Amino acid sequence: MFSAISRVFRTPDLRRKILFTLGMIALYRLGTTIPAPHVNFANVQTCVDGMNTDGQTNLFSMLNLFSGGALMQLSIFALGIMPYITASIIIQLLRVVVPHFEALHKEGQSGQTKLTQYTRYLTIALAVLQATTLLTVARTGGLFGANTDAACSNVLDLVAETTGFDVTTNIIRMVIMVTAMTAGTAAIMWFGELITERGVGNGMSLLIFTSICASFPQAMWSLMSGTGGGITFAVIIVLAFLVLVAVIYVEQSQRRIPVQYARRMVGRRTYGGQSTYIPIKVNQAGVIPVIFASSLLMLPSLVAQFNTPTDGTTAPEWVIWIQNNFVSGDTWPYMLTYFLLIIGFAYFYVYIAFNPDEVAENMRRQGGFVPGIRAGQPTADYLAHVLNRITFPGSIYLGIIALLPLIALATVSANQNFPLGGASILILVGVGLETVKQIDAQLQQRNYEGLLR
Repeated sequence: MFSAISRVFRTPDLRRKILFTLGMIALYRLGTTIPAPHVNFANVQTCVDGMNTDGQTNLFSMLNLFSGGALMQLSIFALGIMPYITASIIIQLLRVVVPHFEALHKEGQSGQTKLTQYTRYLTIALAVLQATTLLTVARTGGLFGANTDAACSNVLDLVAETTGFDVTTNIIRMVIMVTAMTAGTAAIMWFGELITERGVGNGMSLLIFTSICASFPQAMWSLMSGTGGGITFAVIIVLAFLVLVAVIYVEQSQRRIPVQYARRMVGRRTYGGQSTYIPIKVNQAGVIPVIFASSLLMLPSLVAQFNTPTDGTTAPEWVIWIQNNFVSGDTWPYMLTYFLLIIGFAYFYVYIAFNPDEVAENMRRQGGFVPGIRAGQPTADYLAHVLNRITFPGSIYLGIIALLPLIALATVSANQNFPLGGASILILVGVGLETVKQIDAQLQQRNYEGLLR
């Protein structure tokens, strides 16, 4: 292993790519520590320390995890990469309902370039919307959950309404903060594209990977200090290792459907005749169903928050029920709904990402067929049948992994940023394996011996 790593850094081109990637990651982490303009950094730190002490969680926990803690710090990179991820998912979903987007997808490189440009524009629009929402919630003191410290309601340096209140000054300061956070999102998007183009691995995925890894020391310390001793902590680490091994095994598992291409003559040359396969992963949807389900479960909390009386009167019964069952995540209605939503979104996204009819039609045009299955619609039906059967255990696996942080929340008083389950471990394993494979492939091109054995 050490000799393989040394070969990586002895290869000039590969060494330059890895160092460039590490430099971009360092710049990204530096930006997460720089507070946005007109943010009271001392008050923010007080509120964050209070949340770390009592283990409070709220609906911004997952977003804070993906931003590497920058969201709660209200830094210039507070929004992280989430606006870009959301924009990418929206553009991908619009292919189903907007024929123009589907036509661009089929045009090849030129069409993909236009879709990428649309994704960038939508990212900036979503960043403006999310920054405005984030600052509005921070101004009202709701960003830090139930933290009652007076500093949590004064994290923004705005003019108080009681002394020299000036609406214009506050509006200008809010516009400056929104602009700074939007520019931060654009910079992160640029970093990711530079890493993809000049570095190693997928830039956007690596930035998320870095953000999640950055939260590990604090999360581990929280587990160590809140689980009741070193023995319990050791048991959690052993279980986490077993979960990690299981996730790697499932993420690498796939069903290979054999495909045979008919031999054909074009002039004096023979084409086709080779055998290949279509790989269908057990977890074909990746982490997207978990993100979809988590985002959808934020809506009840938002509705309840906006319908909670501010004059001290009792909230309606339905608001109280939502606050008791759909906020903290350690209740059985939340867990059951979360599990079922993940299963539903897994099937939904798999059929968007892998269209059996489209795959069967492409195979027919190229003279390919599945042995024993007729080309055309029978092949599409067969692919759909296999996809249904393999998606079911994959969706169950996703639901179980996603529930691990909630189970930890209910049993050992961990917070929802528990790093050894849910979307975090899926992203860590997926991005880590893909990046190592890319390094291995580039190393084999130059040294005939890769990083993996």
